[in-house]
Amino acid sequence: MTVHPAFPANAATAEPLTVRVVDPLALSPELAAAWDRLAAEASEPNPFAERWCLQSALHLLDPERHARLVMVRDGSDGPVIGIMPVAAATHYGRLPLRHVTGWAHPNHFHGAPLVRAGFERLFWSILLGWCDAAPWARTLLHVPRLTADGPLHCALIDVARVRGGEAEVVHREERALLDSDLSPADYWDAAVRAKKRKELRRQANRLAEQGAVRLRRWQAGEAIEPWIDAFLDLEARGWKGRAGSALASHSDTQAWFRAILTGAAEAGRLDMRALDLDERPLAMLINFRAPPGGFSFKTAFDEDYARFSPGVLLQQANLDLLDDPAIAWVDSCAAPGHPMIDSVWRERRALVWVNAALSAPADRLRFAMLTRIERLWRRWKAPTATENEVESSS
Repeated sequence: MTVHPAFPANAATAEPLTVRVVDPLALSPELAAAWDRLAAEASEPNPFAERWCLQSALHLLDPERHARLVMVRDGSDGPVIGIMPVAAATHYGRLPLRHVTGWAHPNHFHGAPLVRAGFERLFWSILLGWCDAAPWARTLLHVPRLTADGPLHCALIDVARVRGGEAEVVHREERALLDSDLSPADYWDAAVRAKKRKELRRQANRLAEQGAVRLRRWQAGEAIEPWIDAFLDLEARGWKGRAGSALASHSDTQAWFRAILTGAAEAGRLDMRALDLDERPLAMLINFRAPPGGFSFKTAFDEDYARFSPGVLLQQANLDLLDDPAIAWVDSCAAPGHPMIDSVWRERRALVWVNAALSAPADRLRFAMLTRIERLWRRWKAPTATENEVESSS
């Protein structure tokens, strides 16, 4: 049996681990199965990095093939320990700085690679060593939206230090999370003010006077296409449609949405719900199951019925996720400070955007200069943010 070093400083000391750039559209059945197994054994779940979602994203949302799908594997036929899409970037914000970035589409709400539990440090060491040797890679690896202080973030910090550098957090934000041992009813009572609960009961009663109100949930084996069509139509009739940011506003995002919902249904990952009035959906939401967690992917509601708060009423029903023994928590995937979900889900999940330097002297120099600039910038912005908070509260 080959014993791999648990914490190698570079790729060479971890042989026979191999790094391959694979074509997501030309995977052998064996590699496809290995990717699926990895998703089930990952230290941190991320549906946006699973095969049913990422294959379609790379094909439909990255037609110029900017991204490389990197696979770290134990030898030529051993288990896959990690998969991550990366891309070469020519600019870092407004700065003309070449670097490597974890690839994600704006409709991907988590940036963690899929890494087999227990292999986090080994994965980052191999990946960074591979970037060191790649002629197209420069300066740093930028990893967006890692779970703050999660296994992958902590492992990246450790590996960066062993390599003689730091894993620099360059951005941090928090968003709503559902994570509680309470029952759905008890959670609702604890999270929502009594006055607001009373108002929502009144709105539900007024809505029932408009016609037959029904809650629906997509069931395995049920046709998914009518659900997809209904969601796309509902979203397009709202503000996103008017702004041109609805999924149906662009052919590539619409095709991707149809592909991933079909894939999620086939993979047993889809949880889709609707609140209907006379068989017409007033609100819909989509969760992706990723045990031990879940991700609330998309939601939409009929703005003509906004006075009845159909989206909030559907979120109340969605709290039955707390009774699911396979789901310990659900990430809202919402923007920080989202007025609706923040008022219903009390917990918060912190995400960090992290930079790790590559090892060449020129890369280290550029990384050090960038880090100093960003720290000065954050220090300069902090008093301004504090002043704005004081002004807004006065």
